Amino acid sequence: MKPVVGVMPLWDDEKDSIWMLPGYLEGIMDSGGLPVIFPLAEDEGDLEQLVRSCDGFLFTGGHDVSPEMYQESPLEGLVDTCPRRDRMEAVILRKALERDLPVLGICRGLQLINVCLGGGLVQDLPTQHVPGTEHHQTPPYDRPVHDVTIPEATPLRDCLGCDRLSVNSYHHQAVRKLAPALQAMAFSPDGLVEAVYMPGKRFLWAVQWHPEYSFRRDTGSRRIFRAFVRSMM
Repeated sequence: MKPVVGVMPLWDDEKDSIWMLPGYLEGIMDSGGLPVIFPLAEDEGDLEQLVRSCDGFLFTGGHDVSPEMYQESPLEGLVDTCPRRDRMEAVILRKALERDLPVLGICRGLQLINVCLGGGLVQDLPTQHVPGTEHHQTPPYDRPVHDVTIPEATPLRDCLGCDRLSVNSYHHQAVRKLAPALQAMAFSPDGLVEAVYMPGKRFLWAVQWHPEYSFRRDTGSRRIFRAFVRSMM
């Protein structure tokens, strides 16, 4: 039996519709997992049943995390949120951690995990950070635009076997305050946290870049997906 991975849904405000990037699903299937897209649900009983049906969870990219979740007011005109998704994913993350079920976060997924565990975010990099690194690239999204450095004695270093990785990048928010339960395991040239993990858990990793775009051509991206799926076997 293949491990079943619950994939958090992407939401289209204009179409009032769930949608999905195929790379999230294909990255899981390529690694031996079976992905299932979750509905945008909020009933506690429904979410409990969904969590019990899965072996792990992928927290995908998409909308900004609501600043109210980390006790800030949103910057006017610069933050695009989906509060229903925030509420749902916070419950799923809590239930996954209670059961020590594997979790992988990508882009928004990293930010959501950090906020739910007590961290904070830079709401808009161009106005609050003025990065010297390209963090919001143009297509094609599978090409690398900057490197990240990977410290020793981190799970990502063990997984990839290197201290530097070239990554793609498409985000305007980032970790400002790292949650106490998390540890950083990659940094951008301008000092942003680019990957985290949670010590003591079977598998809780999150990356700021987008392996769902690059896994077909990038060995490091494939290794991240495979480490995630293998943690469920």
